[in-house]
Amino acid sequence: MSLPVVAVVGATGAVGLELIQCLERRKFPLSQLVLLASARSSGKTLPFQGREHRVAELTERSFEGVDIALFSAGGSISKRYAPIAVRAGTTVVDNSSAFRMDPDVPLVIPEINPEAVAKHRGIIANPNCSTIVAITPL
Repeated sequence: MSLPVVAVVGATGAVGLELIQCLERRKFPLSQLVLLASARSSGKTLPFQGREHRVAELTERSFEGVDIALFSAGGSISKRYAPIAVRAGTTVVDNSSAFRMDPDVPLVIPEINPEAVAKHRGIIANPNCSTIVAITPL
């Protein structure tokens, strides 16, 4: 089994940067990291695993060959690009509010309902940070 190609959408934002650091700290197994952001951020470089990785502009063709995309660029970007990513064969984990109330998209809190991830049809919604913190002890 080959390691996945992982993209971070919104890579230069605060949450995108944290996602990249989490992937590195956890030594997430991946074959390639694709960093995606707005045209304004295209060309910047960000560190990951001891090397600089160039940020590419998010376009409709950005998901060719991407297995997993971690979206953290806001609801309007998620609504536009997540379906495109799914059509390209990418599994999307969305950190925005775009799909949280969609009955066809599982809202997954790993500590609470990890089994719900198996019901996804390409998009997995992530609740906001305060919900995760509040629901876990409950």
